[in-house]
Amino acid sequence: MITGKILVVDDEEKIRGLLLRIIALEGLYVFEAADTAGAVNLLQREEIDVVICDVRLPDGSGIDLVRRVRVLFPDVAIILLTAYANIPDSVEAMRAGAFDYIVKGDDNDKLLPLIARAMESRRLQKRVGLLEERVARNFSWDHIIGGSAVIRETIAMAAKVSPSDTTVLLLGETGAGKELFARAIHANSKRARYPFVALNCSAFQKDLLESELFGHKAGAFTGAFKDKRGLIEEAEGGTLFLDEIGEMHADLQSKLLRVLEARQFFKVGSTVATMVDIRILSATNRHLQEQVDAGKFRQDLFYRLNVFTIEIPPLRERKKDIALLAKYFIKIFSDKMNKKIDGMGKGFVEALENHAWKGNIRELKNVIERAVIMNEGLSLTEEDLPVEWQMERSPFRNLSAFELASVEKLHIQRVLNYTRGNKVKAARLLNIGLTTVYRKIDEYGILVL
Repeated sequence: MITGKILVVDDEEKIRGLLLRIIALEGLYVFEAADTAGAVNLLQREEIDVVICDVRLPDGSGIDLVRRVRVLFPDVAIILLTAYANIPDSVEAMRAGAFDYIVKGDDNDKLLPLIARAMESRRLQKRVGLLEERVARNFSWDHIIGGSAVIRETIAMAAKVSPSDTTVLLLGETGAGKELFARAIHANSKRARYPFVALNCSAFQKDLLESELFGHKAGAFTGAFKDKRGLIEEAEGGTLFLDEIGEMHADLQSKLLRVLEARQFFKVGSTVATMVDIRILSATNRHLQEQVDAGKFRQDLFYRLNVFTIEIPPLRERKKDIALLAKYFIKIFSDKMNKKIDGMGKGFVEALENHAWKGNIRELKNVIERAVIMNEGLSLTEEDLPVEWQMERSPFRNLSAFELASVEKLHIQRVLNYTRGNKVKAARLLNIGLTTVYRKIDEYGILVL
């Protein structure tokens, strides 16, 4: 049985009464109004899910009411009723935003199924709205962790440009958080309700990147058995984030320039242009001006991408934020692993703050994940740091080669136990190559589950 609140709007009392009885028998709450003024008044007082409205009312038309409701109560579905089927009216009603349009009497048997579909549409819209609110919270400016002056200034710049449609170029080292900023810019823009599509330009060879980005027509090349939408098309209405843009091949750079200048592109194997409405954000860890000077990057594309530049500071330049970020990751990983870790020892914090962080926030995240795995108490200590860090700090710096090997063996064993023998995951957590993991297993005779 469907549940919800329905509003019937019709100036004929007999028809209102009939509709009220039909709908109420389904267990729905039904309200009634004789004109548009009464309908708007009820909508302001009650959380109505579906409006069933006559096309002709004493103080206006049902189509005018549709337009007004779409502005004031955008999630409410409206079904219009008319005495006579009229194609121009039905087209106008649907364009105004009506959920559907049916004829009185002739379509009475269609009314309840139509209400059920409208209620389902309303439910899905609410769910989408909640998901959008959650995304907006996750990528709000407050969600970017840091109290240092340099990161607050960076956030302020991103917040200023996010409401516009301006092309933004994000500069920064690998792992500094460029994609996080790109997502936050999108989530706080007028395009937030539409897709955010991210592509790493360094992850594909030229031909594959072209197909991924622009899509292709069936038969464009061997293996292209059907048409494929590219990521530009998937981002329609929203934002396309191109990470490592400096790695893009020169031929594709010219095609991307066309997207920025003409808002159109050609799919691989097609001679017909496809129009697109997207915002482009890009990022690189390279110095693009040097790439331009060296003839490796198009100058005209650089100027189009470089309308507004934001430089993401490396972690070593925001030492005040290291402890805050560490606490954030400790909470995530301790919850994930059902551990009750609520702090860090002084030596642990000092080690973090004195580290060079060449891998930036991504490296810090991995270090904390390993530390939480290794920890068996309530607070992270120096003993939970990676073995290579411990070699440089007391008491491990004075260990003999044999003792050092014992520490390394124990560390690798505990990580492999945590990953349940998954060597790929262990290599990632240990920050070493997979072949090194296999070599250490053989060298130390480590037992793998």
